[in-house]
Amino acid sequence: MATTALPGTGLLKGLGVTIKHLFKRPSTLMYPHERSDLAPRTRGVIALMDENCTVCMLCSRECPDWFIYIESHKETVPPAKEGGRARTRNVLDRFAIDFSLCMYCGICVEVCPFDALWWSPEFEYSEYSMDGLLHEMDKLREWADTVPAPPPLEEGALMPAEVADAIAKAEKDRELEAAKQEEAVQAKAAPEEAAGPKQGKAATKDFEVKAGEIDQETFDKLIAEGKSERIARSKAKAAYVKKEKARMRAEAEAAEAAAPAAPAPKPAEIHVEAGQIDQETFDKLIAEGKPERMARAKAKAAYVKKEKARLRAEAEAAEPAAATGSTEATEAATATEPAAVDAPAEAAEPAEPAKKLSDMHVEGTGEIDQEVFDKLIAEGKSERIARSKAKAAWIKKRKQQMLDEEGGA
Repeated sequence: MATTALPGTGLLKGLGVTIKHLFKRPSTLMYPHERSDLAPRTRGVIALMDENCTVCMLCSRECPDWFIYIESHKETVPPAKEGGRARTRNVLDRFAIDFSLCMYCGICVEVCPFDALWWSPEFEYSEYSMDGLLHEMDKLREWADTVPAPPPLEEGALMPAEVADAIAKAEKDRELEAAKQEEAVQAKAAPEEAAGPKQGKAATKDFEVKAGEIDQETFDKLIAEGKSERIARSKAKAAYVKKEKARMRAEAEAAEAAAPAAPAPKPAEIHVEAGQIDQETFDKLIAEGKPERMARAKAKAAYVKKEKARLRAEAEAAEPAAATGSTEATEAATATEPAAVDAPAEAAEPAEPAKKLSDMHVEGTGEIDQEVFDKLIAEGKSERIARSKAKAAWIKKRKQQMLDEEGGA
């Protein structure tokens, strides 16, 4: 015989559950005004880094739903070295994903061999129609900006070969760019010296602004347009930096306008046409294993420096000779003794100019200044740059020592 519960037992149990949860904090969030913190690797949407894509079509072939659409064309790439053979490569024209068909299995992200596809934590991309869920390459690239950085390598782990090669290539390109800038500076040095101090420095100076603040107006505008908070904050930071730089540049221009006028250029400044190279410097750098572009740039700078030193020495030697000749000619015109007439002829010969560091020649340029080398290595410079600068410092010290010995003799 079944037992029956007392009347009102169910009501008391229901009231007990109600009372139990009455004083608890609700677990719901008032979205979109309240948002929960997402995990660092949240799988929200698939993003594309188009610069990594090689159009291998693996993602499209492995996709179970066939919703990835890729279009490309072939281009001929010139050979990397002279005498090589040209090759063809695929250039990405279109990469689209239809998220109305995607089941978020992540196979396309896993099979991509060049890390072109990533999981982005963005999840607010709902649309009112299914056609709006077909996103093209520009939208997928915008989502890629929100992908968090990969975790750091464990202690003792080897860096991937692709990353190591990319870092080495970046350092090499940085050295070539520095050599190119040095060549441009040397080429512009003569006209700028002849024209006096540079005007308009505030227009070209790169002001440093500490990042961290945001432009609230830009932030509110982007939030009102429906952008995610992360994208709005990053763009508002960029807008703040831009406005702050414009303000600092305007203040610098106002201060420069209020400053006194620049002094007139000195008549002794020398102008040298760039284009020639110092063959000795060029051969030495090539023998040290430097690339031809860097060796040529430094040889041009050495030629301009030597030519300026030579012209300046000739000008300095001509000025005392001219002054001595005019003074003694005046004395000869007023003097009555015949011995005084012969004096200008002896003094008219230009005096031998004093030797400078550029006139000295040093044998054995393979030595380095160890102190300078250690200092540059401690500052984080590459071994090649530290060694070249240490060689230059050793040559300079040796020339100064030889110049002091000749002066003492």
